[in-house]
Amino acid sequence: MSKPYLEITYRQGKPFAAYLYLERRPGDKSVRTQRHDGWIVDYAADGRAIGVEFTNVGDVDVAALNRVLRDAHQPEVSVADLVPLKAA
Repeated sequence: MSKPYLEITYRQGKPFAAYLYLERRPGDKSVRTQRHDGWIVDYAADGRAIGVEFTNVGDVDVAALNRVLRDAHQPEVSVADLVPLKAA
């Protein structure tokens, strides 16, 4: 997968959580997680972020997320990548 994509889970018609899938390599699995504000980052064995779970769907600080992604060897996401979170 070369471009991040967002999956939103709804419960009783309301957004419950969302997961941002990041670039993954064959065989990548989450070996550790780290909490950041209202989201949780999954990391592969080599330290790359491979996904982000948003537990507070409507409140994502894109600048803070991009700082974490840069530190985890991933490209930044754009506001457009996260627009569905605002709509949810």
